[in-house]
Amino acid sequence: MHVNIYKRLLSSNLVWVKMAVARRLLVSNNFWKITNLGLHLNQQDFCHSSELMKEKMNKSTHVLVPRRSQCNSFTQRTHNCGQLRVENIGDKVELYGWLQYHRYGMFFTLRDSYGNVQCIVPEDKTEVYNLDKLTFESVLQVMGSVRQRPKGQENRKMATGQIEVVVNEMNVLSSCKADLPILPRDHQKANEALRLKYRYLDLRSRELQHNLRLRSTMVMNMRQFLCNDHGFVEVETPTLFRKTPGGAQEFIVPTKHAGKYYSLPQSPQQFKQLLMVGGMDRYVQIARCYRDETTRHDRQPEFTQVDIEMSFVTQTNIQQLVEQLISYSWPHPQTPVDIPFTKMTYNEAISQYGTDKPDTRFDMTIVDVTQVFSDGNFPLLEKSDDLTIKAINAINSIDCITNSEIKEIATKLEQEFANTKTFVVKIKDGGWTGSVAKQLSDVAKETLCQTLEAKSGDMLWFSCGPHQKACEMLGKVRLQCANLIQNKTNQLYDENSFNFLWVEDFPLFLPCDDAPDILESAHHPFTAPKETHQDLLYENPDKVIGQHYDLVLNGYEIGGGSIRIHNAALQRYILEHVLHEDVSHLTHLIEALDSGCPPHGGIALGLDRLAAILCRAPSIKDVIAFPKTLEGRDLMSAAPAQITPQDRTRYHITNN
Repeated sequence: MHVNIYKRLLSSNLVWVKMAVARRLLVSNNFWKITNLGLHLNQQDFCHSSELMKEKMNKSTHVLVPRRSQCNSFTQRTHNCGQLRVENIGDKVELYGWLQYHRYGMFFTLRDSYGNVQCIVPEDKTEVYNLDKLTFESVLQVMGSVRQRPKGQENRKMATGQIEVVVNEMNVLSSCKADLPILPRDHQKANEALRLKYRYLDLRSRELQHNLRLRSTMVMNMRQFLCNDHGFVEVETPTLFRKTPGGAQEFIVPTKHAGKYYSLPQSPQQFKQLLMVGGMDRYVQIARCYRDETTRHDRQPEFTQVDIEMSFVTQTNIQQLVEQLISYSWPHPQTPVDIPFTKMTYNEAISQYGTDKPDTRFDMTIVDVTQVFSDGNFPLLEKSDDLTIKAINAINSIDCITNSEIKEIATKLEQEFANTKTFVVKIKDGGWTGSVAKQLSDVAKETLCQTLEAKSGDMLWFSCGPHQKACEMLGKVRLQCANLIQNKTNQLYDENSFNFLWVEDFPLFLPCDDAPDILESAHHPFTAPKETHQDLLYENPDKVIGQHYDLVLNGYEIGGGSIRIHNAALQRYILEHVLHEDVSHLTHLIEALDSGCPPHGGIALGLDRLAAILCRAPSIKDVIAFPKTLEGRDLMSAAPAQITPQDRTRYHITNN
């Protein structure tokens, strides 16, 4: 649309016309025109009472977010417990919620999912309702009127602290038993096992209510952006499938057909590629995925990902889509997302941070100092030509990391990295202390100080070993030192910051941990090699770089994707001759690729992890309604559980 036409429309006094223009500009990514055309609209414009527009603009970021929902519609309540303010003084209200506290036989706090409010029973009704006989967490209906609290009795810690509700009528809708195993209190938390066993009670807590609602808002924003604004189609793919070669261990589902089993998919990878073959060129799904592995720290056997696939795209197209998707659905307008995200190659990430998912909120990067030590007499370097020495500078950490903590870190790392050594030097008042300090000349010390920008009060960590292992060791040192420094000073990085990073140019294949001579997919077997590296597949497959990209946020991988193989012959060769997989398990996919498959690619965003970071939750369990334990058990229902002999017979399961 021509700029002059935009200006003519913007001169209209009708709010809905302005909104339509703003929406068109945003959806078409013409963010610059919003400023150049003088489009200055306030949030009230976007919350028009007629609901012609159901979105509002955050003026600083030009990101659309859902308007405040009408959470009281289609219910008997007039207001929720967190909604009442001084503007409501004199209103007749009907509230529903849980009894949180009561005192003096006349004051009580009513709580629902949106907040809490103080209610007061008039003196002439205290015997009628007898609060002392009510148990905490009983469900009440309260009808009354709003009044201002007496002067001096306001509670600034409550959103509703300036008013109270005078009770005219109260009914107990559901009595709660006494001595609940846990109570939803912010100041006291039960242990995790108890919280998981009585999750339906734990869900009443303000923290979980906030986390699940924020997650819901973010998902709805994502659907708005992808489906409504950019033409994606949400497609549900099967949960019962067949076992996929390679990758994570999958859950096996027995059937009544003897010897035949389903498998729960670890991702909809094959299905979304088949959808591309079928012409569904923009696919999205909030997908449930399953992995039957020994659960690692803060992982779940079933998890959720935002699954995306597109035809006729490049890696850059996918990355730009994801950046704008996250910016659009970001629930923290006070800390907007800066796009485009920084990019880094896999080799750069390993060399500078010792990991392929670096936390870039702070520096402490790894530096190669092999040359400094090779110029002197350093015995470890004489043992092998492929040894390197890496170093990081833990700035101002001498007073933050104790000798016992240093010893604990070093001992654990040398057990994990058998052929790699670590040593530490402290710099204080110009003096160097540590196991290698005496072996370093004054010239070497000066060079290290310049290279690492070291000064008094700093602690230098070194690793000696093969390049990859030496970097990985210091990568773990870096994170452990950072945690200790941050916990004691809170000055290493801003805990409210969100640092996104694309890591790309991964190797297509990596050696297996337990069999280094055998290659396995670094991502999955359907990732395409870089076009300039296809010839290497047949001679040096371990040198091939893939079209794989990971999205990292504050040191956590929150997404991974790739451009896929759309050539049947190339896919068959990689499966058979590089990975030595049985292609018969993937006949359907090979045949599909040979049936006119468009070039395509995609990504999967880990919704649980992303939500946990946004909520600043210590665990993904805190953003999942009904999570499982580290061992994959559901403490609430005692699952997994035994099945009956009849079920064993039906599904051909022999008794143990």
